[in-house]
Amino acid sequence: MKTFFTILFTLIVCANAVAQTPTTDTILSKNEVVTADDIEWGWLNPLRGDKSPAAGKLWGDRTKNEPAGFLVKFKKGFSSPPHIHNITYRGVVIKGLLHNDDEHAEKQWLPAGSYWQQPAGEAHITAADAEDNLALLDIQEGPYLVKPTSEAFDNGERPVNMDPSNLVWLNAKDMTWVSNESQVETAFLWGNHEEKQLRATLLKLPAGFEGAIKNLSSNFRAVVIQGTIAHRFSDSKFMNVLEPGSYFGAKENTINNISVKDNESALIYIRTNGDFEVISK
Repeated sequence: MKTFFTILFTLIVCANAVAQTPTTDTILSKNEVVTADDIEWGWLNPLRGDKSPAAGKLWGDRTKNEPAGFLVKFKKGFSSPPHIHNITYRGVVIKGLLHNDDEHAEKQWLPAGSYWQQPAGEAHITAADAEDNLALLDIQEGPYLVKPTSEAFDNGERPVNMDPSNLVWLNAKDMTWVSNESQVETAFLWGNHEEKQLRATLLKLPAGFEGAIKNLSSNFRAVVIQGTIAHRFSDSKFMNVLEPGSYFGAKENTINNISVKDNESALIYIRTNGDFEVISK
């Protein structure tokens, strides 16, 4: 028979246990496009007003308990006070130079194409150092909140700061899911490749690329990080020009026709619940 103190200790441990970030997304994605010009901007932290970075919705609602993706725009010289978040987020730098680390850490300025992960509960600051600073933030649960460091906790996850020069790239001959020989490359960022598990990669398409991306899972979301692409769903005649910060989602088995400008390669962040196929003409 458990004693009173054993039961009390068990209750305390359960109450203080912190769940790690969800590894699946049960929300079915749909065919949708948000161009950079379509984004509606507000404040990331409304309580701080114009002292806060601006935020623009891509998918989901960061104020609710659901997955969401949004852009964050920082002014030159911005530096946040030390703080924590209640949930883990992942970020990719689209423009400028960003730093995200402990308040006492030496500045590590992350340029466009960099990736970082900020674990729930860990104290940190975020700073920006270029004229234009823009990043994608990806969360798997919400709401996204800013809290004081006095509420810091350890959820078992660890921070990541990855400069583009440290990413590991695979080319087409190393990938079974790229049809035809091409200069397509990919770099794995987070998650795992088990069935129906979330994962994210950076997909690099060469200048002048003509082809398609076929979604093979229930949840597919893509954000243009660098370059400009023309995008059209296979069942539509309408084509969108997608610049950095633009987003497109796709239903399962949807084919996204893609073409890239001749003078610049394109980099796309792809977050999915399963596989996708790149088709090169």
